[in-house]
Amino acid sequence: MEVFLAGQYALFLQLLIAALLGVLVGTERSLAGKVAGMRTYGLVSMGACLFILTSLSAAELFAGFGGVDPMRVFEGVITGVGFIGAGMILFKDATLNGVTTAAGLWIAAGIGVTVGYGLYALAVFASVLTVFIFTAMWYIEQRLKRYPAKEEPAVGETASL
Repeated sequence: MEVFLAGQYALFLQLLIAALLGVLVGTERSLAGKVAGMRTYGLVSMGACLFILTSLSAAELFAGFGGVDPMRVFEGVITGVGFIGAGMILFKDATLNGVTTAAGLWIAAGIGVTVGYGLYALAVFASVLTVFIFTAMWYIEQRLKRYPAKEEPAVGETASL
């Protein structure tokens, strides 16, 4: 049991690193004034990591079963949720809406698959990280968006120091 928990903590660390790196990339996008920012990038990065961690764990769980390929399930889930998420993204009047919602739906699918394979602790940790990205990162992202990006000087103009 202790070895199992130690393995779970390693998965938690991997998931946390993926989320933080995604948020880091999203921070740059937020500072650049882009619509998809810290939360979206954090969720997508964490979701991708969650799918990989779950598939690796599932491959170990089903290694002794002949003809069972749990990875095919992942292919279907990821593709299907991708289509649903794409349908949630709306572009109207030069405004993009629904990207973070689509990323949240994608991570929710990852959490569901993880629970389906019995990796409950990993799923709970992913859920907590998701809520953190949706709430705390929203607050930070809004504060960063208050500072407008500096515009580049036009051709022939010089930038003031």
